[in-house]
Amino acid sequence: MPFGMPATYSERTAMREVFTKELEALADGLVDLGKLAVEAIKQSNKALTTNDLQLAEQVITDDAQVNANQVEIDRRAVEILALQAPVAADLRIVVAALKMSVALERMGDLARHISALVRIRYPEHAVPEAFERIFTRMGSVAERIGEGMVELLSTPGLAAVPMISALDEELDTLHLEVFTVIASLSADQITPSQIADVTLLARYYERFGDQAVNVAQRVDYMLSGNLDSDASSAE
Repeated sequence: MPFGMPATYSERTAMREVFTKELEALADGLVDLGKLAVEAIKQSNKALTTNDLQLAEQVITDDAQVNANQVEIDRRAVEILALQAPVAADLRIVVAALKMSVALERMGDLARHISALVRIRYPEHAVPEAFERIFTRMGSVAERIGEGMVELLSTPGLAAVPMISALDEELDTLHLEVFTVIASLSADQITPSQIADVTLLARYYERFGDQAVNVAQRVDYMLSGNLDSDASSAE
């Protein structure tokens, strides 16, 4: 096609098909990245509850793949922006993908931080007995919110967004409960290093939930064009 000449209908159709495939590949990449983040939190939970050093080391090593997947998603998104110049709903998809890839990568980082704490404290357990119930629950809720997020990415729709928000609120409540337990213990029942450990762990889980909410809000934006005013709070 000569420079400056309008494309024929068939050419425009072919270009649109290529563009659609590029957007589908971008969406598939986000699903894969989400699955990696969920698997990381599952394995970190197991490493934390069983004090499994080898498993913790594996989570830390596997985080490199999470990072690589995020780089590839961002490369695809930037290429679409540069070559396709999308507008309207298509532009929202690409912009949302760039934001979601960051949130998903951070979820992988948070799972890695949990495993890193297991490695630091080994052979001691990172979670004191008084906090075992809370962190078992936090781990379970984090897995559920991650799975809900992956389901949302796989089959986008707004019905799952309230469920993800509700799970995030539960993580917030458990986060605060950690401080309640800390305040109830005497100096001979918990050491300063243990206080630091459980504070960090609670924060990692709480932030994991926040990032899942961030992804859900970006899906909302992608589908409706509405961006909640709190969407940036988890970033």
